[in-house]
Amino acid sequence: MTQSICESPSGSVDQRADAAHDAPTSASTSNSPANLSVDLSAIDLPTPADETPAEVSTTVIPARAEGFASFGFAPELLEALTAIGYQEPSPIQKAAIPELLLGRDLVGQAQTGTGKTAAFALPMLAALDPAQRTPQVLVLTPTRELAIQVADSFKSYAANMPHLRVLPIYGGADFRDQIARLKRGVQVVVGTPGRVMDHMRQGTLDLSGLRSLVLDEADEMLRMGFIDDVEWVLEQLPSQRQVVLFSATMPPEIRRISHKYLNDPAEITIKTKGSDSSRIRQRFITVNGPQKLEALTRVLESETKEGVIIFARTKAITVTVAEALEAKGYDVAVLNGDVAQNQRERTIERLKNGTVDVLVATDVAARGLDVDRITLVVNYDIPFDSEAYVHRIGRTGRAGRTGDAILFVTPRERRFLGGLERAVGRPIEAMEIPSNATINQSRLDRLRQRLCDGLESEGRDEEKALLSEILQRVAQESGVSADQLALAALQLAVGPQPLLVQGDESWIRQNSAGRDSRDSRDGRRQDRPGAAGQLRRGPREQSGPPESGMERFRIEVGWRDRVKPGNIVGAIANEAGLNGRSIGRIQIFDAHSLVDLPQGMPDDVFQGLRRLKVMNRELQISRSRD
Repeated sequence: MTQSICESPSGSVDQRADAAHDAPTSASTSNSPANLSVDLSAIDLPTPADETPAEVSTTVIPARAEGFASFGFAPELLEALTAIGYQEPSPIQKAAIPELLLGRDLVGQAQTGTGKTAAFALPMLAALDPAQRTPQVLVLTPTRELAIQVADSFKSYAANMPHLRVLPIYGGADFRDQIARLKRGVQVVVGTPGRVMDHMRQGTLDLSGLRSLVLDEADEMLRMGFIDDVEWVLEQLPSQRQVVLFSATMPPEIRRISHKYLNDPAEITIKTKGSDSSRIRQRFITVNGPQKLEALTRVLESETKEGVIIFARTKAITVTVAEALEAKGYDVAVLNGDVAQNQRERTIERLKNGTVDVLVATDVAARGLDVDRITLVVNYDIPFDSEAYVHRIGRTGRAGRTGDAILFVTPRERRFLGGLERAVGRPIEAMEIPSNATINQSRLDRLRQRLCDGLESEGRDEEKALLSEILQRVAQESGVSADQLALAALQLAVGPQPLLVQGDESWIRQNSAGRDSRDSRDGRRQDRPGAAGQLRRGPREQSGPPESGMERFRIEVGWRDRVKPGNIVGAIANEAGLNGRSIGRIQIFDAHSLVDLPQGMPDDVFQGLRRLKVMNRELQISRSRD
């Protein structure tokens, strides 16, 4: 006798049969359709003496899978996700994983920190053939740091897949070592476009068995000039392959590539919800250029954060800021284009494990950083590109955590705030430079917290006994009270430097008092932008000295060469890697011109500008004495 059970009823089968035997028989003979279903197990049928009772088989309908299990991933993949703390898929993962499991091409638009790496890595790991020794997945990233980060994510997801090999390949690393590892066999390759092209041209990267290509942060590859390389790689791939494109924004060039190389792709756009963006508190401080360093140290004193990234515009500024903070006693490291790759990797590891608390970096060097400890991002120099601002502050407040972002702007840079606010979809709060009283209160709070932590710490019993003995001996010999003894111990903990700040802070009050009037002047200037978004003065007008944070240069082209401000801006911006809007005032005379550029220009950029030609004439740039 067979019974189908959807929910486990209370009581045994025998108990239910006894109850049915005692029930009135009219219920089983009613003509009501609702009662036509008969529970055969409840009927007490005679059992022949030579037969054993029929077994009751139970069919159980399993509960619906939830979380990542709902995608049908193998147990080893689910166990790895549980081990690293993944519980519920993010919106981009919920939308992208089912499409990728079906083998579809996909275009995904989502901001950094939304979980897009897992969105493409997990379905591709689920479809891999561990017996195939040639690469089955290729991921292209704009920077070495992001390549390492993505490769590490693949490895952590595949922790229970021992036969799977993941290899990051990028410039600055040993080429021969990469060749040797490729020969041993890898299933997933994550690399920068240039190094991937090198291996393909030398025949050391066999992509004949490739199943999937991922373009990660495609808009950043466009901004860094890698799009031609990306297209070259796409054209060499097998005709039957899956192409996945992820980008924070969709410029026309990226959209063109998706139309040309992707086959009927699924399109997914994840808009950041207000609750998500609110996890990052965004503030700005108006400060003059020469006072930035002092303002920065005050911010770091008052904002007690675990890990900090400070973004600067140029390599020279990163070094200047790092040296100043190191002199103040901070554990600080630099990350810029001059840092060797092995040192960059050590720096990131030190930031992760807490041996470095403050990282001073340029935009490109910090791409792809995903460090849990980062709770504060300081934009020491304003990024004139709103996308760069979004990427910068995205280093904090990741994966559901909270974070802070503070932006330094000079009075003339206040006009750019509106564009940044539109990019993040919310206002950026004004913030005062921390005063002496604010810093002193922060220091006292930290000291009190250290004392409370010391009371709660277990410590070693032997050491506690020795310390207690020392306290008792000093108290007896000196005849002091317990309060006096505790005060002396606190003074030792504070050290030789004064606990309280008592320096001159009049410049902070002057900065606050003059801000409104400067803002109104900036507003009037904004109505008269020049070729690079700022005021351009004629040669007979009195221009005054350069703005704060700018330096004036002379170039040997002028009106006689038929040069225009736009020619100068375009040439310098391309050679120096600057945004056109970061170039200051331009004055054109008959035989020369004066240009204001950001301070701290590296020597190699300066020498390159000397040889640069505008209107078929070399700039012969030099520092102006006018």
